[in-house]
Amino acid sequence: NGGMVDMDQKGKKSDGPKWDYIRQLLTNRMMLGVYLGQYCINGITYFFLTWFPVYLVQERGMTILKAGFIASLPAICGFIGGVLGGVISDYLLRKGHSLTFARKAPIIAGLLVSSSIVACNYVDVEWMVVGFMALAFFGKGVGALGWAVVSDTSPKQIAGLSGGLFNTFGNLASITTPIVIGYIISSTGSFKWALVFVGCNALVAVFSYLVIVGPIKRVVLKEPPVSGPETNNKLSQAHS
Repeated sequence: NGGMVDMDQKGKKSDGPKWDYIRQLLTNRMMLGVYLGQYCINGITYFFLTWFPVYLVQERGMTILKAGFIASLPAICGFIGGVLGGVISDYLLRKGHSLTFARKAPIIAGLLVSSSIVACNYVDVEWMVVGFMALAFFGKGVGALGWAVVSDTSPKQIAGLSGGLFNTFGNLASITTPIVIGYIISSTGSFKWALVFVGCNALVAVFSYLVIVGPIKRVVLKEPPVSGPETNNKLSQAHS
């Protein structure tokens, strides 16, 4: 789609990424919305990676062995949801829908389903708790189309840099989420508000894609003005 895949070939001059490119990405409303969305989606993921087994043992009284088996079920559902989200998005594109709709529809629908994790606070039956958790991770999988959106939006000169920033924001959630949830549990003595926090991550991601991102399109970089002896010589020759 216009990406520069032959930058390593001899004879092709490339100055590489410039610091100004990072500024342009970080001041682009659409890209900031995508980055925020990825941060929130990863926040859901890291709840399941770090605190979910603890939740099953401490809050629901399961044995460690049983919690280990149960904890794998949402991951399996997330795997299925991840594949399904991509299939749905490609299907919508083939049916003639816009790129914006084809990407946003599975993301928004999936993350709204993911917010159902809060329902675990209102049920006591074990299979229902596991069911809502599996449903939440399934929805997160459907909505995890961030890399497809990055491929659609990254400037062709710096697809790698744009993807790196996307990963940076996403992995910030791997730092903050376990700490925030730990603080909530320590302060309240239960997981109830921790699950609300996870559900809010899903809703913030929905807000980001609905309101902040806007139409999905490729970012075109503004090249900084070139100055120096070569430029002055060219200007002089053109004047002559």
